[in-house]
Amino acid sequence: MKIKKITLVIISVFVLVYAGIKVVKRLNLNSDYEIGQPLDSLNGVKVYYNGGVDHVSGRNITKDSYNLGLKYQCVEFVKRYYYQYYKHKMPDAYGHAKDFFDSKTPDGSWNKSRGLVQYKNPSNSKPQVGDLVIFSGSLLNRFGHVAIISNVSENEIQIIQQNPGPFGSSREVFDLKNQNGNYKIDNERLLGWLRKE
Repeated sequence: MKIKKITLVIISVFVLVYAGIKVVKRLNLNSDYEIGQPLDSLNGVKVYYNGGVDHVSGRNITKDSYNLGLKYQCVEFVKRYYYQYYKHKMPDAYGHAKDFFDSKTPDGSWNKSRGLVQYKNPSNSKPQVGDLVIFSGSLLNRFGHVAIISNVSENEIQIIQQNPGPFGSSREVFDLKNQNGNYKIDNERLLGWLRKE
């Protein structure tokens, strides 16, 4: 009987913690910014503040009915950037950030659902400015993350991103390593990159 009560208490605590995390991830915990406030831009395409990573402000649809995604999620920024800057519409206009990367597509091959060339991390092709980088899901973010490479040097890349969390930065830098002719962006969750050719 005692074991059942202890088990019930433990399960109840886990449920409450999980529910609490879900609620907090929808809130704006950073009073320095308002949801929808411009924070940064790349080639004139703005990055907006989203508050908690799970906060949603409706869907962004273009005048020609192309789905850019949920405002102001990471997917919405990269699709809006590719739509405005490259005039690119992805054949599959839906999906979570991690779904942009197709694990069955070989390195340097066509990702048909995104209409872009896909490279795995590591790849023999060096990342370039404008490439999309895709991160796998994690314990606290099962949908993954997607961003755009805004700068590349010999030893690092810089990304620009929307919705890194209420206290995250719109820019982040990762080491870039050349291992026997293969380029690796040093982040264990980074699956690869997509390129408009």
